[in-house]
Amino acid sequence: MFDSFATRTVRTGETSVFLRYGGEGPPLLLLHGHPRTSATWHRVAPVLVRRGFTVVCPDLRGYGRSRGPAPASDHVPHSKRAVAQDMIEVMQALGHQSFGLVGHDRGAAVALRLVLAHPSAVTRVAFVDGLPLSEHLVRADARFATAWWHWFFFAQPETPERVINADPDAWYRGDPEVMGRENYDEWRAATRNPDVVRAMLEDYRAGLTVDRRHEEADRVGGVRIDCPVLVLWSLQDDLEDLYGDPRIIWRDWADDVRGHGIDAGHHVAEEAPGPLAAALGDFFTH
Repeated sequence: MFDSFATRTVRTGETSVFLRYGGEGPPLLLLHGHPRTSATWHRVAPVLVRRGFTVVCPDLRGYGRSRGPAPASDHVPHSKRAVAQDMIEVMQALGHQSFGLVGHDRGAAVALRLVLAHPSAVTRVAFVDGLPLSEHLVRADARFATAWWHWFFFAQPETPERVINADPDAWYRGDPEVMGRENYDEWRAATRNPDVVRAMLEDYRAGLTVDRRHEEADRVGGVRIDCPVLVLWSLQDDLEDLYGDPRIIWRDWADDVRGHGIDAGHHVAEEAPGPLAAALGDFFTH
């Protein structure tokens, strides 16, 4: 897994970020979602390296082997703004002042905050199976609450930690045949770590509070994405079923929006790495 890639831990003011990187050429930063680690990209990243990119795959703050500050009652230490700052410092440590950006799931929320807060750093951005958190919440109805109830369960104090840590293997289910054995083993080690579980929950708690406020303030202030946007979504997941064409929603945030669905389940980097890598490679080759 990740043959020819190097690993490194970058220490920032608040965090230590574990990452994998490899290749030569224009830099691409790939941000994973919940509850995965950077290893989720193990079938996509080498293809992008062969397409001529430098590819950087970090574990987000508190996920996998990355560590951050202790949680706080306002959830600010795990806000997408804080995680986006981590990513800026990681890329600068590797010598990249600007880069292409890809975010999947919760990583898409980080990617949105990063491109809005640091527009000069991002050349192009791809959102995979993601919408702005505030767009989910403003549309929340019984269908959303039934399908995505975990958002609101994770927001409860202390109870989710007790439930998940009592049997993390039962809560977080994965198939090593689909994921790849090394990816599965790394992910399983992370989900068995109570500190990782707490950080992942704080990600969701921040999403419903501080992150939502940041996005709503951007909308009121007219802040928009000024670079090209690629929107990809899994046809076997429920994003399109809940909201229709997600590109329409993203056009309220950016002028240049394109994209399409991919025939896969939610963890598209593991289930359909070829179509995903092809779409990303084509978009970032310009």
